[in-house]
Amino acid sequence: MVKKEGTAVHARKVRTSVHFFRPKTLALTRNPKYRRHAINHANKMDSFQVIRHPLTTESAMQQVENHNTLVFIVDRRANKCQIRRAIQSLYSVKADRINTLIRPDGQKKAYVRLTGDYDTMQVAGKIGLI
Repeated sequence: MVKKEGTAVHARKVRTSVHFFRPKTLALTRNPKYRRHAINHANKMDSFQVIRHPLTTESAMQQVENHNTLVFIVDRRANKCQIRRAIQSLYSVKADRINTLIRPDGQKKAYVRLTGDYDTMQVAGKIGLI
């Protein structure tokens, strides 16, 4: 500061940048007094949630007979890995490949091709398709 006849005059700070950044202020760490989520939710996408029901249309039966493939309606949010795990846990069979599509009515359909070790007709009988 420069004194000038009884009043204080502040010297201007020379700015070398065109951008102004706010000064850093105190940032305290979080110290919550209670949990924000009251309960722990169970896994929402379990095997029974992933697979809704098997499809029993005429074309689905042709897939069973000719292509060693089972057809299911599954949860729309389920991915192929979740479908594979659900098929293995519910029906004790291994899937070779899984193709999915979303039907015009908004439901997701999964074509589950079984490995050569399993007879699809027996598995379909166990599920209750035939």
